Amino acid sequence: MKRIVILMILGLLFAGGCARLSRLRYENNKNISKLSIGMSKDEAIAIMGSKSAGGHLGEPKVGNPYKSAILQGENKTLEVLYYYTEIKQSFYFRPVSHISDDELTPLVFDDGKLIGWGREFLEQNMK
Repeated sequence: MKRIVILMILGLLFAGGCARLSRLRYENNKNISKLSIGMSKDEAIAIMGSKSAGGHLGEPKVGNPYKSAILQGENKTLEVLYYYTEIKQSFYFRPVSHISDDELTPLVFDDGKLIGWGREFLEQNMK
């Protein structure tokens, strides 16, 4: 009986962490729809927010942005902020231990201005 109670408590704790990550993904997707080309980096960051989630029972800690990079294209240097927006691993089969690049949406800035977002947009602009 003790084992069942302990397993139920652990399950509830794990489910709570999953819910927080789901909420962060939902909010990030909702906030991306509020962005517009030409806004400043500071404006975009304000819209996207600075919430974080995860960090429980082996989950990764996910902040906003999750990561950033400076990328050199042929004729320009781009700044990219990556936000957690998708899930590729299932919580039902195993806990998420890291966030992969295909679960992130990049926001792409040139000279401090938002020029677009999405993996396809980033790849097209790195040529």
